[in-house]
Amino acid sequence: MKARPLCLLLAAATAGCAVTEAPAPQPDVPSTRVAAFSANAAGASLPKGWRTLIINRTKKPTEYRLVRDKATGDVVLHARAAAAASGLRQSLAIDPDKAPVVAWRWRVSDLIIAADNQDRYSEDAPARLMLFFDGDRSSLPLKERMLMETAKLVTGQDMPYATLVYIWENRFPVGTVLPSSLTSQVKLLVVGSGADARLGTWKRFERNYVEDYVRAFGHPPGRLIGVGIMTDTDNTGELIETYYGDIEIRAARRTADAASRPIADAAR
Repeated sequence: MKARPLCLLLAAATAGCAVTEAPAPQPDVPSTRVAAFSANAAGASLPKGWRTLIINRTKKPTEYRLVRDKATGDVVLHARAAAAASGLRQSLAIDPDKAPVVAWRWRVSDLIIAADNQDRYSEDAPARLMLFFDGDRSSLPLKERMLMETAKLVTGQDMPYATLVYIWENRFPVGTVLPSSLTSQVKLLVVGSGADARLGTWKRFERNYVEDYVRAFGHPPGRLIGVGIMTDTDNTGELIETYYGDIEIRAARRTADAASRPIADAAR
């Protein structure tokens, strides 16, 4: 596969891939909660409160559509990528100290056999949940600051200070933190690995993303400024389908629970 020149410049946006936002019909007002997919009617392609993320406008976009899950009756987001790459994003304004837990569920249909998230030429994933953070850009090395400035010149938008990506990965075990091959400001945390026994079924996750961020970056996170999802196969050219359920950012429970554990998931 050919290299992605634009991606090499804008890598700070997601896990090794550049992202620019498509124009939206209304102002992008940050929210204190993630807009639920289940609050939409089945059939729409863009959930309310979300925006499209374009991976280089020469790329074929991933197809997203809201559908009704046959088992639960809930409206969920269906992603279908055939040699395609794009995502969805919502702006947030959340204090991590007050709401340090992210909970979500997804159903991954299969693996992307040729994907390798440590190789910039085969970085694809059936499922990604991305958290975008603000921070002090002046504290970053010159290389990282130049990358962010270049991205802003190209897109007209500030790139996140840091991005934490929860990912389903082919080879690395659950719990592995993977660095981006392009920037120190993107870290991938493996929450699904290989042909898991629940591949093809709903899998629920609950993570203390503040603890995960500290583990990945070595210091506490700044304000949570966005959330995104992405299913992509533009490098490998494969076909993959994934379903995403609602995403919640919330306070930690007072009693010992799944949010305080490194990994928490259950089939649903």
